[in-house]
Amino acid sequence: MLRNHPGHSLETESDLPNPSLVSVEIRSAQLADVPALLRLINGYASQSLMLPRTELELCESLRDFLVATESGELVGCGALHFYTQHMAELRSLAVSPTKTRSGLGQMVARELLDAARRYGVDLVFVFTYVPGFFEKLGFQPVDRGALPLKTWKDCLRCPMFHACDEIALAYMVSPGAEIYMGALPPEEAPAEGTPVLPILGAPRILEKG
Repeated sequence: MLRNHPGHSLETESDLPNPSLVSVEIRSAQLADVPALLRLINGYASQSLMLPRTELELCESLRDFLVATESGELVGCGALHFYTQHMAELRSLAVSPTKTRSGLGQMVARELLDAARRYGVDLVFVFTYVPGFFEKLGFQPVDRGALPLKTWKDCLRCPMFHACDEIALAYMVSPGAEIYMGALPPEEAPAEGTPVLPILGAPRILEKG
């Protein structure tokens, strides 16, 4: 059973370790991991399950990433991208097809949430097609319109921009973190006029892989 209390680490009370994950190591990404990251992320992007990434984008955001390796092979990844001093996005979470339903995805996600806690982040949000996966980790559905406008910057090049069907969820790392939703520092205030936002479509919910 998963316990989650704001301000405390994630703990599992009755889940037994999956023997297939005993030899998996989770560490910070290195430049040498970029080719494998591109293959993993863009493999899912080709199925319209993730946003594609370029080599330049991965190199620029490499310090956001954790990778999971087994016997020297990259088998999973995830990133924690900061937007304000209070808020970060958990994104690019993926595992090798050979590791689906093994618990590796939750393992990487927990490491990223613990990293958010160490950095002093108050709230972590995610856009996803598999809300059930994140709800088991303590995430809660939220209104996408409550998130800072700059969190939508990647949406401009998303193929689903005109029929957005992702679901937004948030994990409250600290008590009362809801107050930071929609808050923008003064220098980040949107320009006058109507902001360009994705057109929301019907949510597409996928089974957990």
